[in-house]
Amino acid sequence: MASSEAPIVRLLAEVGWQPEQLARRLNESAERHGRAERLHPKTPYKWRKGDVPRSPWPSLTTALLSEQLQRMITLDELGWPDDGFEAAPASVGLELPWSSEGALQAAVVVNESESMMHRRMFLTLLGTGLTSPAHEWLIAQPPENVASSAGRPLSAEVVDHMDAVTASLRRMDDHLGSGQTLGLVRQHLSTVVDVLRGRRYPDAVGRRLHSTAGELLRLAGWLSFDGGQHSQAQRFWIAALYQANAAGDRGLGANILGFMSCQAKDLGQFRQAVTLAETARASYPGTSPKVSAILDLRAAEAYANEGSATEACRALDSAFGRLNGSQPQHGNPDWSYWIDEAQAHAQAGYCHLKLEYWPRAREHLRAALRLQGNECTREGALRNTLLAATYVQQDQPDLDKALALGDQAVHTLTRQVNSPRCIKHVRNLVGTLAPYRRTFAVRRFCQDAKELVVSINDAVR
Repeated sequence: MASSEAPIVRLLAEVGWQPEQLARRLNESAERHGRAERLHPKTPYKWRKGDVPRSPWPSLTTALLSEQLQRMITLDELGWPDDGFEAAPASVGLELPWSSEGALQAAVVVNESESMMHRRMFLTLLGTGLTSPAHEWLIAQPPENVASSAGRPLSAEVVDHMDAVTASLRRMDDHLGSGQTLGLVRQHLSTVVDVLRGRRYPDAVGRRLHSTAGELLRLAGWLSFDGGQHSQAQRFWIAALYQANAAGDRGLGANILGFMSCQAKDLGQFRQAVTLAETARASYPGTSPKVSAILDLRAAEAYANEGSATEACRALDSAFGRLNGSQPQHGNPDWSYWIDEAQAHAQAGYCHLKLEYWPRAREHLRAALRLQGNECTREGALRNTLLAATYVQQDQPDLDKALALGDQAVHTLTRQVNSPRCIKHVRNLVGTLAPYRRTFAVRRFCQDAKELVVSINDAVR
């Protein structure tokens, strides 16, 4: 086939990309979908000459071109054979009624179907696809009764034990990271789902079970997101919204939307991040100061990424006011344990970093590190990395301080906690240091960080 006749040539011309641009976009797409493969920038030139790409590039290419051209591009149109993947949006199988039955089905679908990822590729939701589940949850009416009359009776005490396991898994994640915790979360979720399906319980116990399942799905989504599995995270969070509705738990649902907002900003969907964060704030009745502060901080991050400094600072002021105000700190759910003054300062530092207010960012990040104590957790590694970035990007860079902080982060992420999301921040720090590569200390740090960074950025040549 002559290169001028290859369908990929016509489609690239239509979208206005050179082969190198296609390779870059495909690598971004692969990372977004949790794929480890990477493409050499020159490889698409071979496709123009008639070479057939290896899996998963055919399916990723059709998905990417379909998104760009706003019409369905198929493998047949490209003249490429089936590569063994079924590409489908992350919401597939989750268009369900907002009922207890729909909630149960959603949990079953996401916890069972993920085992089929070797032949099905879920495409990350972008644009309005990100916010549609949130709006559906917002207007859905909780079911009147979620009691079950099947099987042996279940006492509320058993749910207490299930919640205790969930709490332990949350805290385990803080120290081990997503790579070592997600499997345990999914196993526990399977147990809760089996109980929901096969035991007898009254309405009150049923709502607690749905709330427990919802928090496990929320946690599974967070772990997937932290591990770079964006489409998988979205599936877990959509299923979690069904559980929150069945439980009648507005706080849980609002918290899930907050995490969806956090992901949206990382995907560059800044307007959608703001929409999700503000939907979360508007939907929550404000009964817990900690939950309200969490939602304020999600909004602040979304506005900071959008570049809306006034709105970001207003949301930060609201969050600190709720945490330090006179309102009694009661009614806080266990899942809100992580929000404290240290975490609030860390997120405020992140916001000011995004707004390029370097002194303010440093002030907050230093406070976060001081308040966290000597614990070497994922959040500590992230705070060190962000603080290092402020020293590099200020008018007069302080490389010694930046490298000392970067070394601490690399040590934690190499030896103690697994977090691809935090490793990406280290990669960004290495990129920020690029103008100073002639400095021996900078070269040494970049070399030390290389193995860590390559673990999420390895290219297939």
